[in-house]
Amino acid sequence: MALSGAFRRTVAIAVLATSGAVAAFATIAPREEAAAPPQATPLIEALALRAAEVPAPAVYIREEQFQRGDTLGGFLARLGVDETPAARIARLPALRSLRPGSVVTAEVSDDGAPVSFSFLTGRDTLVKIVPQGEGFRAVEEQAVLHTRVTQKASVIRSSLFAATDAVGIPDSIAMQLADVLGGDIDFYRDLRKGDRFSVVYELQYLNGRPVRAGRLLAAEFTNQGRTLRAVHYGTSYYAPDGKNLRKAFLRSPLEFSRVSSGFGMRSHPIHGGWRKHQGVDYAAASGTRVRAIGDAVVDFAGRQGGYGNVVILRHNGQYTTLYAHLSRIAVRRGARVTQNDTIGFVGQTGWATGPHLHYEFRVAGQARNPLSIALPAAQPVPAQSVTAFEEHARPLVMRLDLLANYSVALLD
Repeated sequence: MALSGAFRRTVAIAVLATSGAVAAFATIAPREEAAAPPQATPLIEALALRAAEVPAPAVYIREEQFQRGDTLGGFLARLGVDETPAARIARLPALRSLRPGSVVTAEVSDDGAPVSFSFLTGRDTLVKIVPQGEGFRAVEEQAVLHTRVTQKASVIRSSLFAATDAVGIPDSIAMQLADVLGGDIDFYRDLRKGDRFSVVYELQYLNGRPVRAGRLLAAEFTNQGRTLRAVHYGTSYYAPDGKNLRKAFLRSPLEFSRVSSGFGMRSHPIHGGWRKHQGVDYAAASGTRVRAIGDAVVDFAGRQGGYGNVVILRHNGQYTTLYAHLSRIAVRRGARVTQNDTIGFVGQTGWATGPHLHYEFRVAGQARNPLSIALPAAQPVPAQSVTAFEEHARPLVMRLDLLANYSVALLD
């Protein structure tokens, strides 16, 4: 008996299913008369919107930075305050806390009447000035600051400050960076175009707005192919292996300057003839801060012949340092000073043809070249603190690793 075609196909599928094989069959016959897609026609309709005028705000909020050379009257006018209330506000004693760089937030009505003023003081207090009767009163309260950790990288094109300004790194962080690595890098003489650096630092916020930088937490600096890393721990800075980056002595008694006369033989600018220069002269403006290069006791502070106003410090061991031609002395004989303390200010007292600092570094009473002598290192991380230091340093080093890749990309 002949089986129909449909029956034979049914039997074949059943056999495949019982044998563990599965197959799918689908047959779609093409249709020549497939319907064409519908044509799209744009439809434009006018929407009935009710126009309404937005009223002008009754109060404006403005922020201005108090600049060096600003008068209170001119500054308040810049904030939009009318002349009459500005004169009353300017008489408040609380405004004596206003310093160049302070950011003032002002609420001013549309007719120039002040609603409130507020600014952060150097004492971490928030001063708020509000109307009271016909005048104004000031309220001072402790500011609630929140600290966040931020990180940035940059490349030297001309100077350290130009590089930090280019990426928005605060000047105080740049100063800390120069201070931490100043024993290994002369930031005036040693920098080269293409040097790169990364910093991890604290940034303090008030009401969600950054107001100032805090501590430098970690840094990396590649100078002429040599890379240095620093991690803050306790009261000092260490390399990731625990070596103390703070030298027993700073390389220079001035933070930023230039050498105008080096160590060795020279033609004396006043007496003429070739004489041995026992120190190094740094050209700087009168009044520039002079700092102690290391912990010491003040051995002498006063006037001494051609040195003019001079300070001599006695350090541990057989080291002494001398700072001459000062315009003013900031320490007394017998006082103890620590590294980076202010001991005086640049001047041109004594035998000096212009404002500069004459600096001598002596070992056992003999003058040595302070620019080339190997400076002794401070103590490393104590053995009992190594584990705690490594745990503290690990996340900061990871941030430096991340920034290192970014700074390489900047060079590319």
